[in-house]
Amino acid sequence: MAECSVRLDSISYFSELFGNYDENIKMLEKEYGVIITSHDETVKITGDEDDVALAKKAIDGLILLLKKGESIGEQNVRYMISLVADGDSEKIENLTDDNCICISSKGRPIKPKTLGQKKYIESIRDNTVTISVGPAGTGKTYLAVAMAVTAFRSKSVNRIILTRPAVEAGEKLGFLPGDLQQKVDPYLRPLYDALFDMLGAENFARCQERGDIEVAPLAYMRGRTLDDSFIILDEAQNTTSEQMKMFLTRLGVNSKAVVTGDITQIDLPDGKRSGLKEVTHILKGIDGISIVRFSEKDVVRHKLVQEIIRAYDKYSEMRRSKHE
Repeated sequence: MAECSVRLDSISYFSELFGNYDENIKMLEKEYGVIITSHDETVKITGDEDDVALAKKAIDGLILLLKKGESIGEQNVRYMISLVADGDSEKIENLTDDNCICISSKGRPIKPKTLGQKKYIESIRDNTVTISVGPAGTGKTYLAVAMAVTAFRSKSVNRIILTRPAVEAGEKLGFLPGDLQQKVDPYLRPLYDALFDMLGAENFARCQERGDIEVAPLAYMRGRTLDDSFIILDEAQNTTSEQMKMFLTRLGVNSKAVVTGDITQIDLPDGKRSGLKEVTHILKGIDGISIVRFSEKDVVRHKLVQEIIRAYDKYSEMRRSKHE
């Protein structure tokens, strides 16, 4: 049996590190098969030598987050465990830099929670067009909206335009109740939700009335030139090749575009090729265009989302191997 101790700089770190009912520490104990206890300002880890070393790396990383003012929850612990497994626990220091994107309408700082998310934010800052591909729950849309709001508040752009294809409605929009805007609003709801969180409902309504913010289906983009704008195309896996080209060629002077999508959730009719799948090959290597890929490790939703994504990936690989 091996044993090591980690000293905390402040007694106040204990409650955050251990979590409610010691839930954070229990996750680490279960993952590494060790026993973790506390005394005075010291955390003691007991178990097999290799397991103790891994647990210490995870705890050191979590303490670094605490020192930078981060709150520790289940997502942080899960992510730290994945970094340790990959031998990347030291990289957590790159995530603790001052990287607040903006403040939500409720005063909550919005920051990237994974290294993949931080890379995404840096890519949006440094490039005119950023194409992000990854599974649900990785923050592709939410962080893009946060960057758009930040650019708008700093007057880097004059307006925010958010759009997505209403593929599920197809030619059946006429059967839905209400006018055209009411028919397509359900497909734009995730974009509204993100803007409400950043700006507040009243502020959002004022900006929308002035034309500073536009949320519209992709079909509304045709024939326009979008200058001084931050444009987000969401659910881009449901665009056709023609729609993707149409969207990207709307880009005007002093504008920035972010394209987000999940190529495992394509709702296009059979025989239609996804514009998102295609564009990642066509635009690869062009200066000013960045392609960012997320993995299940960047998922910041419920822990089961990661398990679901892994299960589907495993199933897809099994099917591919059977057909080879």
